[in-house]
Parts: sequence; C-alpha cells; structure tokens
Amino acid sequence: MASVRGCPVPDDRLYEPEQLLWYRRRDDGLVEVGITAIAVAMVRKIIAVTPKRHGRPIEAGQAVAVVESGKLVASARTPFAAFVVESNEDLLDHPDRVNRDPYGTWVVILRYDDWAAVEAKLVNADAAAAAFEQRMVEENFRGGCEGP
Repeated sequence: MASVRGCPVPDDRLYEPEQLLWYRRRDDGLVEVGITAIAVAMVRKIIAVTPKRHGRPIEAGQAVAVVESGKLVASARTPFAAFVVESNEDLLDHPDRVNRDPYGTWVVILRYDDWAAVEAKLVNADAAAAAFEQRMVEENFRGGCEGP
C-alpha cells in the first residue's frame, strides 16, 4: 500500500487526484466513490457531507457531493458522466465517519455507461500518491494523517 506523509493510499481502488476522490468498482459493475484520507488531512476535519441524491444523472464535472470543513465548502466533482444509484445519506447525520474511516466510507455509488473509458483516466495508488505529494508541496501542507 502506498502512503503520503502517513496517509494511506490503498491499492484496491483507483484515484482522481485533482478532486482527492477514490473509486472502487464492485463485482456488480457499480462504482463506489469516496473521499481520500489525504483530503481529510488537508482540511483537518470534515464537518458535513451532502451526497448527491440517488436516482439522478450527473454530467461530467458535476458534483457527487458537497463537503464542508472548518476551512471551506467544496464540491467533490466527478470528471465523468454517471448515474447516482445510491447515496450514503447516513453521512448527513454522521459526517465524522469520513474522518474516522475514509476508505471504508463511500459517499455515492455510481453507474457508468463506459467504465473502461473512466478507468483509463483514473490512476493507481502509486501514481495517486505521487500526485498527492506534489499537491501537498504546492499548497505548502506540512501535515499528514498523523497530525499537522
């Protein structure tokens, strides 16, 4: 498993480093999407997560969730068109689950018409770790998952 400044980057999923999201394809072909430990570390603590409601199409570049921390309110966007099959609405009342277990807590489950095209644009854990490290350098982020 790769890591960046103490933050894990599991090998069993793909990543979209710009949005700090992870993607894991399930056996049924659907794709879980979640927030990386790196994102949690960089904002220090997520205090609210509002996932896109299930049953909705998403255009490329649209938000799959709105995430709030003490530092910012941001849209977590997927760069690919998809359909929201399921939303983790439990996060509305318990956003701290993302802080405690970012890789065990999915935000939405998506269906892609062309997973192969999506997969070709995502990166593996090693490439993601390098991109996350570069972003931390650019943003002068000295901390990690082990503290500031």
